[in-house]
Amino acid sequence: MGRAHRPAHVPGFSGRGATVEMGPSSAGAVFTPGELLKVALAGCAGMSSDVPLARRLGDDYKVTIRVEGVKNLEEDRYPELTEIIELDLSALDDATRDRVLAVAERSIEQTCTVGRTLEAGVVVKREFVEPASAVDAGEATA
Repeated sequence: MGRAHRPAHVPGFSGRGATVEMGPSSAGAVFTPGELLKVALAGCAGMSSDVPLARRLGDDYKVTIRVEGVKNLEEDRYPELTEIIELDLSALDDATRDRVLAVAERSIEQTCTVGRTLEAGVVVKREFVEPASAVDAGEATA
């Protein structure tokens, strides 16, 4: 029996109906799983710091968050990720700037679930199960 052709990319779904296209970088306009990890970390930092930053800088403040990290190809993992938070604080005096950054840092450290999970390490469990429809119908699938 021959191998079935697999699509170059696959959708990921949230329970709320959102989708994201994933696949290898060769598939074009899709996210690789590693890119999604970086996006999740950046998004989490942004969401965690948004309220305290808006309270101190105004609702129209601008921020760009990038996450960089080079994959260790031998270990097939990212040994280090760096969050780069671009935030114009040039209108603030040094003391106010330091307070704003301290509040943003503390907020990210305390409420960014993705960052806290990565920093603490996580146990990944894996289970292979039959789809519910095949189990219910008593069907075997390959």
